[in-house]
Amino acid sequence: MFSKEESRKLREEFWIAFGKSYPRKWLLYKTGIKGINLKFHFDLKKAIVSLDVEGDLEQRIENWEKIISLKSMLLNEYVPEAIFKDEYFLGNGKEISRVYLVKLDVSIHNKNTWQETMIFFNETMSKLESFFMEYEDILK
Repeated sequence: MFSKEESRKLREEFWIAFGKSYPRKWLLYKTGIKGINLKFHFDLKKAIVSLDVEGDLEQRIENWEKIISLKSMLLNEYVPEAIFKDEYFLGNGKEISRVYLVKLDVSIHNKNTWQETMIFFNETMSKLESFFMEYEDILK
C-alpha cells in the first residue's frame, strides 16, 4: 500500500513521463463543443481513453444521439473495440454518456505497466481525436 503522498507523487511522475514521451497538445477539454470532452483516466486497475458526453439531460441526449449516428464510422474506421454506454456512472456518482476503450491489468502504482499504458493512451487518443476532427461539423 502507498500513502496518499506516495500515490500523489507516482501519479504526478506518470503524467510528467507521459507528457515527455508524447509531447503534443491533446484536444481533451478543448473540443469546442459544450458537453463533449476527451479524457484519459489511469487508476490502480485500468487505463481508460474516453469521449464523454456531459451536461444537462437535454443537451446530453442531443449530443449522444449525434455520436450514436456516427457509431458505425467510429467502430469501422477508428476503434472497433470501443464500448458505448448511454448511462455511465463516474466514481462520484455523476451520470454521463461515454464511448471508451479500456486497458485492464495496468496500475498507476506499478511502473512496469507505465510504458504499455502510455502506448495505449497515445494510440487510442490519437484515433479518437482523428474521429472527432473528421466529424466535428456533425457533432456541433
